[in-house]
Amino acid sequence: MGIAGADDAGVYRIADDLALVQTVDFFTPIVDDARDWGRVAAANALSDVYAMGGTPLTALQIVGWPRDRLPFDLLGDVLDGGTAVLAEANCTLVGGHSIDDPEPKYGLAVTGLVRPDELMTNAAVAPGDVLVLTKPIGTGVISTAIKAGTCPADVSTAAVASMTALNAPASDAARRAGVRAATDVTGFGLLGHLGEMLLASGLDADLDSRAVPLLPGALTLAESGAVSGGTRRNLKAAEGMVDFGTLDGPMRTLLADAQTSGGLLLAVPQDRVDGLLAYLVGNDVPAAVIGAARPAAPHREARIRLR
Repeated sequence: MGIAGADDAGVYRIADDLALVQTVDFFTPIVDDARDWGRVAAANALSDVYAMGGTPLTALQIVGWPRDRLPFDLLGDVLDGGTAVLAEANCTLVGGHSIDDPEPKYGLAVTGLVRPDELMTNAAVAPGDVLVLTKPIGTGVISTAIKAGTCPADVSTAAVASMTALNAPASDAARRAGVRAATDVTGFGLLGHLGEMLLASGLDADLDSRAVPLLPGALTLAESGAVSGGTRRNLKAAEGMVDFGTLDGPMRTLLADAQTSGGLLLAVPQDRVDGLLAYLVGNDVPAAVIGAARPAAPHREARIRLR
């Protein structure tokens, strides 16, 4: 596979019935606790493999560390958090690389395996497919508030729990249900990543903003103005593809909120939705039906219609 479809990971076929899935992701701290940062970064990197329908196999750590300003014991906490999540995913750490960097950075390059007939991509959405989201949104406004020192402790705790939860059960459920179109919701926000799927598939969509699940406290923080530069850029980009109707500002912000380690956005054939949801609920995955894909309307800029 090439890069034209903006998929979450690269795929390289090595046999008729087997392909490699490869991805890399790293970022600066978004939470206060070093171990939690490592956990979030690892879950976030693994998510790209899950979004393609793959199973993580090995990982390489990527570290930038200000050796003269921050103790190595603190870095040890970051690495401990990352390796704990890798162990949960049965993904083997095989090495990595570090550099002296004025700003701390951590992440992973992950390699996984996928069966080509189970591969999930951006471009496989079909008209009438139901849109299912497997995690609530709002991590962007919450992490912005954490950095500003204005985030309530219980809101931060709920966000960290969401960001460190692996998308493995959701990916497994999607494969079982025969889903072939998926992405994970990360830096471009829900609207941006849905837009990528629609563009790659040549479709439009209806999105029910009232059905989109939110993390506790996220709406209040959006109302207070805890909005990152990335989210503001996402909102600007959404203007050309989204009919917001009468939707208010804070909810618009959350739909474009730049996420970290968000859930999977699945496009599911209608006759398979009930089976998928039953499996997700049975495995404690907080899934929600949030809309549906439809044939592209001619001569319209907006591809996503909100209500």
